[in-house]
Amino acid sequence: MILLRSYDNVKFFKIAIVSNFHLSPYFNANEIEAGCDEAGRGCLAGPVVAAAVILPKDFSHPMLNDSKQLTHKQRYLLREIIEKETISKAVASVDNHEIDKINILKASIKAMHLAIEKLDVIPTFLIIDGNRFLNYKNIPHKCIVKGDAKFQSIAAASILAKTYRDDYMEKMHEKFPQYGWNQNKGYPTKIHRIAIENFGTTPLHRKSFKLIDKQLKLVFD
Repeated sequence: MILLRSYDNVKFFKIAIVSNFHLSPYFNANEIEAGCDEAGRGCLAGPVVAAAVILPKDFSHPMLNDSKQLTHKQRYLLREIIEKETISKAVASVDNHEIDKINILKASIKAMHLAIEKLDVIPTFLIIDGNRFLNYKNIPHKCIVKGDAKFQSIAAASILAKTYRDDYMEKMHEKFPQYGWNQNKGYPTKIHRIAIENFGTTPLHRKSFKLIDKQLKLVFD
Protein backbone atom coordinates (compact mmCIF):
# COMPACT_ATOMS: atom_id res chain seq x y z
CA MET A 1 0.00 0.00 0.00
CA ILE A 2 1.44 3.38 -0.99
CA LEU A 3 0.37 6.33 1.09
CA LEU A 4 0.52 9.51 -0.98
CA ARG A 5 -1.27 12.11 1.10
CA SER A 6 -2.60 15.53 0.21
CA TYR A 7 0.70 17.12 1.17
CA ASP A 8 2.40 15.22 -1.68
CA ASN A 9 2.40 17.70 -4.52
CA VAL A 10 2.95 16.75 -8.16
CA LYS A 11 6.65 17.57 -8.10
CA PHE A 12 7.17 15.43 -4.99
CA PHE A 13 5.30 12.53 -6.57
CA LYS A 14 7.57 12.68 -9.62
CA ILE A 15 10.56 12.39 -7.31
CA ALA A 16 8.98 9.53 -5.41
CA ILE A 17 7.92 7.26 -8.23
CA VAL A 18 11.48 6.74 -9.45
CA SER A 19 12.66 5.55 -6.03
CA ASN A 20 12.85 2.13 -4.41
CA PHE A 21 10.01 -0.04 -3.07
CA HIS A 22 12.37 -2.53 -1.43
CA LEU A 23 12.00 -1.69 2.27
CA SER A 24 10.16 -4.19 4.46
CA PRO A 25 7.34 -2.76 6.58
CA TYR A 26 8.39 -4.70 9.70
CA PHE A 27 10.52 -7.54 11.02
CA ASN A 28 7.72 -9.08 13.08
CA ALA A 29 4.10 -8.27 12.25
CA ASN A 30 2.86 -9.47 15.64
CA GLU A 31 4.84 -6.92 17.66
CA ILE A 32 4.69 -3.21 18.39
CA GLU A 33 7.99 -2.69 16.63
CA ALA A 34 10.27 0.34 16.94
CA GLY A 35 13.12 0.95 14.52
CA CYS A 36 16.23 2.67 15.89
CA ASP A 37 19.18 4.38 14.25
CA GLU A 38 21.76 7.04 14.99
CA ALA A 39 23.57 9.83 13.17
CA GLY A 40 26.93 11.47 13.75
CA ARG A 41 28.94 8.52 14.94
CA GLY A 42 31.92 9.36 12.72
CA CYS A 43 31.95 13.11 13.36
CA LEU A 44 34.78 15.05 14.96
CA ALA A 45 32.42 17.49 16.69
CA GLY A 46 28.93 17.63 18.12
CA PRO A 47 26.62 15.02 19.62
CA VAL A 48 25.57 11.61 18.42
CA VAL A 49 21.82 11.72 17.80
CA ALA A 50 19.47 8.73 17.77
CA ALA A 51 15.84 8.24 16.87
CA ALA A 52 13.24 5.58 17.56
CA VAL A 53 10.18 5.25 15.34
CA ILE A 54 7.02 3.13 15.47
CA LEU A 55 5.22 3.18 12.12
CA PRO A 56 1.71 1.96 11.28
CA LYS A 57 1.76 -1.55 9.85
CA ASP A 58 0.30 -0.31 6.55
CA PHE A 59 2.66 2.65 6.17
CA SER A 60 4.66 2.90 2.97
CA HIS A 61 6.21 5.63 0.92
CA PRO A 62 8.13 5.01 -2.32
CA MET A 63 10.83 7.54 -1.52
CA LEU A 64 11.60 6.23 1.98
CA ASN A 65 15.17 4.97 2.18
CA ASP A 66 18.38 5.07 4.18
CA SER A 67 19.00 8.78 4.85
CA LYS A 68 22.45 8.56 3.24
CA GLN A 69 20.79 7.66 -0.08
CA LEU A 70 18.54 10.74 -0.07
CA THR A 71 19.11 14.37 -0.94
CA HIS A 72 18.84 17.12 1.67
CA LYS A 73 15.43 18.14 0.29
CA GLN A 74 14.12 14.57 0.23
CA ARG A 75 15.16 13.99 3.86
CA TYR A 76 13.23 17.03 5.07
CA LEU A 77 10.16 16.23 2.98
CA LEU A 78 10.16 12.73 4.42
CA ARG A 79 10.68 14.01 7.97
CA GLU A 80 7.43 15.94 7.67
CA ILE A 81 5.61 12.83 6.44
CA ILE A 82 7.15 10.55 9.07
CA GLU A 83 6.24 12.92 11.90
CA LYS A 84 2.62 13.12 10.68
CA GLU A 85 2.19 9.39 10.14
CA THR A 86 4.06 7.72 13.01
CA ILE A 87 2.36 5.99 15.89
CA SER A 88 5.22 7.26 18.05
CA LYS A 89 8.65 8.78 17.50
CA ALA A 90 11.41 10.26 19.62
CA VAL A 91 14.85 11.79 19.17
CA ALA A 92 17.63 11.95 21.77
CA SER A 93 21.31 12.84 21.86
CA VAL A 94 24.52 12.29 23.78
CA ASP A 95 26.99 15.16 23.73
CA ASN A 96 30.68 15.15 22.86
CA HIS A 97 31.79 15.25 26.50
CA GLU A 98 29.91 12.04 27.25
CA ILE A 99 31.26 10.51 24.03
CA ASP A 100 34.81 11.26 25.23
CA LYS A 101 34.01 9.74 28.60
CA ILE A 102 32.34 6.46 27.60
CA ASN A 103 33.40 6.04 23.89
CA ILE A 104 31.33 6.49 20.75
CA LEU A 105 29.84 2.99 20.61
CA LYS A 106 28.46 3.20 24.14
CA ALA A 107 27.31 6.77 23.50
CA SER A 108 25.45 5.70 20.34
CA ILE A 109 23.68 2.92 22.23
CA LYS A 110 22.90 5.28 25.12
CA ALA A 111 21.35 7.77 22.68
CA MET A 112 19.15 4.99 21.26
CA HIS A 113 18.11 3.96 24.79
CA LEU A 114 17.20 7.57 25.57
CA ALA A 115 15.13 7.82 22.38
CA ILE A 116 13.28 4.57 23.16
CA GLU A 117 12.60 5.83 26.68
CA LYS A 118 10.95 8.96 25.25
CA LEU A 119 8.46 7.05 23.08
CA ASP A 120 4.88 7.59 24.25
CA VAL A 121 3.95 4.09 23.07
CA ILE A 122 5.93 1.24 24.63
CA PRO A 123 7.35 -1.07 21.95
CA THR A 124 7.35 -4.83 22.39
CA PHE A 125 10.22 -5.38 19.95
CA LEU A 126 13.17 -3.31 18.71
CA ILE A 127 15.01 -3.47 15.40
CA ILE A 128 18.40 -1.79 15.54
CA ASP A 129 20.58 -0.60 12.70
CA GLY A 130 24.04 -2.18 12.93
CA ASN A 131 25.50 -5.17 14.74
CA ARG A 132 25.91 -3.93 18.33
CA PHE A 133 23.34 -3.07 20.97
CA LEU A 134 22.78 -3.51 24.68
CA ASN A 135 19.47 -4.78 26.04
CA TYR A 136 16.98 -2.06 26.81
CA LYS A 137 14.99 -3.08 29.88
CA ASN A 138 13.21 -6.34 29.03
CA ILE A 139 12.34 -5.54 25.40
CA PRO A 140 13.73 -8.09 22.91
CA HIS A 141 15.69 -6.73 19.97
CA LYS A 142 17.26 -7.68 16.67
CA CYS A 143 20.40 -6.04 15.27
CA ILE A 144 20.32 -5.69 11.49
CA VAL A 145 23.41 -4.71 9.50
CA LYS A 146 22.44 -1.98 7.02
CA GLY A 147 18.97 -2.09 8.51
CA ASP A 148 18.28 1.47 7.37
CA ALA A 149 18.26 0.14 3.79
CA LYS A 150 16.06 -2.86 4.67
CA PHE A 151 13.28 -1.81 7.06
CA GLN A 152 10.99 1.19 6.92
CA SER A 153 11.06 2.06 10.61
CA ILE A 154 14.86 2.03 10.74
CA ALA A 155 15.02 4.16 7.59
CA ALA A 156 12.55 6.58 9.16
CA ALA A 157 14.67 6.70 12.33
CA SER A 158 17.78 7.38 10.25
CA ILE A 159 16.05 10.36 8.61
CA LEU A 160 14.91 11.85 11.91
CA ALA A 161 18.31 11.36 13.55
CA LYS A 162 20.15 12.83 10.56
CA THR A 163 17.92 15.88 10.07
CA TYR A 164 17.71 16.81 13.75
CA ARG A 165 21.48 16.51 14.08
CA ASP A 166 22.00 18.58 10.92
CA ASP A 167 19.70 21.28 12.33
CA TYR A 168 21.78 21.42 15.50
CA MET A 169 25.12 21.61 13.67
CA GLU A 170 23.84 24.37 11.41
CA LYS A 171 22.93 26.37 14.51
CA MET A 172 26.39 25.73 15.96
CA HIS A 173 27.91 26.91 12.67
CA GLU A 174 26.60 30.39 13.48
CA LYS A 175 28.70 30.31 16.65
CA PHE A 176 31.78 28.67 15.10
CA PRO A 177 31.65 29.57 11.37
CA GLN A 178 35.30 28.83 10.59
CA TYR A 179 34.76 25.04 10.74
CA GLY A 180 32.19 24.83 7.94
CA TRP A 181 29.63 22.88 9.95
CA ASN A 182 26.81 24.19 7.77
CA GLN A 183 28.35 22.01 5.05
CA ASN A 184 30.25 19.17 6.75
CA LYS A 185 28.02 18.87 9.87
CA GLY A 186 31.10 18.04 11.95
CA TYR A 187 32.38 15.19 9.76
CA PRO A 188 36.15 14.93 9.12
CA THR A 189 36.40 16.79 5.81
CA LYS A 190 39.66 18.38 4.73
CA ILE A 191 38.26 21.86 5.39
CA HIS A 192 37.21 20.84 8.90
CA ARG A 193 40.62 19.35 9.75
CA ILE A 194 42.47 22.39 8.41
CA ALA A 195 40.24 24.67 10.49
CA ILE A 196 41.04 22.65 13.62
CA GLU A 197 44.75 22.94 12.86
CA ASN A 198 44.47 26.69 12.28
CA PHE A 199 41.99 27.67 14.99
CA GLY A 200 42.21 24.86 17.55
CA THR A 201 39.26 23.06 19.07
CA THR A 202 35.86 24.23 20.27
CA PRO A 203 33.84 23.03 23.26
CA LEU A 204 31.96 20.78 20.79
CA HIS A 205 34.97 18.82 19.52
CA ARG A 206 35.47 15.19 20.55
CA LYS A 207 38.90 15.19 22.10
CA SER A 208 39.11 11.40 22.16
CA PHE A 209 39.02 11.40 18.34
CA LYS A 210 41.97 11.94 16.01
CA LEU A 211 41.18 15.51 15.03
CA ILE A 212 44.26 16.26 12.91
CA ASP A 213 47.28 14.28 11.78
CA LYS A 214 49.52 16.25 14.17
CA GLN A 215 47.33 15.37 17.13
CA LEU A 216 50.11 15.45 19.69
CA LYS A 217 50.90 19.09 18.87
CA LEU A 218 47.31 20.21 19.33
CA VAL A 219 46.63 22.32 22.43
CA PHE A 220 43.09 21.77 23.69
CA ASP A 221 41.04 24.54 25.21
